[in-house]
Amino acid sequence: MDQPAFSVKLLGSWADSHTHRVQLALKLKGLEFEYQEEDFINPSPALLLHNPVYKKVPALLHGGRSIVESVVILQYIDETWTDNPIMPADPFERAVTRFWCHFTDDKLAPAVGLVFSSSGEGQKAAVDQVHENLKLLERELKDGAFKGRRFFGGDKIGLLDIVLGCGSYWLAVFEEVMEVKLIDPESFPVFHAWLRDFEEQQEVKETIPAIDRLLEYARGIRQMMLSLSNSSSSSINNAAASSG
Repeated sequence: MDQPAFSVKLLGSWADSHTHRVQLALKLKGLEFEYQEEDFINPSPALLLHNPVYKKVPALLHGGRSIVESVVILQYIDETWTDNPIMPADPFERAVTRFWCHFTDDKLAPAVGLVFSSSGEGQKAAVDQVHENLKLLERELKDGAFKGRRFFGGDKIGLLDIVLGCGSYWLAVFEEVMEVKLIDPESFPVFHAWLRDFEEQQEVKETIPAIDRLLEYARGIRQMMLSLSNSSSSSINNAAASSG
């Protein structure tokens, strides 16, 4: 028997795409939940208690029990509240969905992160890797398992849409902050159209923070990274000068 929705609590962070995944899934299910904002640097005792292994968001508390790791949480939500399913019923399609969710976290997301954290030739290589990954997704939407669908999940947003879409808005943020081109509508027309459609869904609009706030956050993180990099370079140069 399902436990009431008011027993659901989410520990998360406003700028964290993995938190947004869980928030969006709960909204699509029509579930009410309590939300607790967490600090990346100083996690609360509750987060340390409920996710002692990774000590990070998101963590979902349901009936006093904790579930962690966003994709695991999404599958738990779908299996616990079966109305408005986000996973396909067919076992093969479920396997394909899980594969591309893994691809998103294992291949695409790290490449996007490298675009943000690198510069020069390293950044160019990261941009190329993002494009190679997007080509694979474009091919799947055009001619692969998801051909002819409005969303990866079909006519409605599904698990893969949530996993992929709740990180893809960072592509536009990084394009502006880093002055690079990641999504070219001419190179990736089907993926670009899917992303625009995804972003226009009401539940998505209610979940994803305003672009101006994300840009401010990203610029702050980038500036901090540059300051740390410059500080590290100065220390190395000073050490080299002293040894001479």
